[in-house]
Amino acid sequence: MSAAGAPRRHPPWIKVRAPGGPEYVETLGVVRQLGLHTVCEEARCPNLGECWAHRTATFMLLGDTCTRKCSFCAVAHGRPLAVDPHEPSRVGEAVARLRLRHVVVTSVNRDDLPDGGAAHFAATAWAISRAAPGCRIEVLVPDFQGDRRAVATVVAAPVAVFNHNVETVPRLYRRVRPGARYERSLSVLEAARGKGSRLTKAGLMLGLGEGEDEVLEVLRDLRGVGCDILTLGQYLRPSAEHVPLERYVTPEEFTHLGRIAGEMGFRHVESGALVRSSYHAWAHAP
Repeated sequence: MSAAGAPRRHPPWIKVRAPGGPEYVETLGVVRQLGLHTVCEEARCPNLGECWAHRTATFMLLGDTCTRKCSFCAVAHGRPLAVDPHEPSRVGEAVARLRLRHVVVTSVNRDDLPDGGAAHFAATAWAISRAAPGCRIEVLVPDFQGDRRAVATVVAAPVAVFNHNVETVPRLYRRVRPGARYERSLSVLEAARGKGSRLTKAGLMLGLGEGEDEVLEVLRDLRGVGCDILTLGQYLRPSAEHVPLERYVTPEEFTHLGRIAGEMGFRHVESGALVRSSYHAWAHAP
């Protein structure tokens, strides 16, 4: 924080394009008309304008209220509403109307559900497949509290990319990601990778106080469970209520880490200040 409690000024390399244009307006219209949620809006993603201009949105299932309270996340937390059984078909309709070739589907954490929402993910993937044959489907899932049956439910659906973020290094989990466990997240990725030929993907936020040696250890762990795709981005504090930002990672550091990740054998790496889980997702797989 700067003087008088004002937010820290972003460095010049963190710039985003203001939302606008006909494709953005069309995407917004479809999302609103069908009563859907997007993580683009709920998590205040800085790339919303760019991605929506490409007619790409990350649909957020199971409402807009999370059962966990991660200290980095802008999504609301509390007691969620009942599951909407018609949501999967509406997402399928949105994908068809937007003529998407690659779609990302995520959700809030729903620890109140026996399967963590896995069946709802699967139903959504099948609905998209029926409504928009040929559209590649990527899921960004919670950890399902480590339930491998839930993972199996999701990967049995027509999913091309299975994404689950580890978010930060193990030392910072208690402060940044309470309710989650690093080893559990690795086991979810390992379970998904072991079933079928789909790609697995994971991401980390940087700038929370992690050391480079810790980041590299996480990358080695991810490769150890067969993770194919990696995203590295800058943590940006949503509000004064969230975990403080320790530092801005320079573009040179992101390039350096991306190069090392590539040498480790990741199939595709997105590394940069504004990179988020779904950033350029359409380019991550053939």
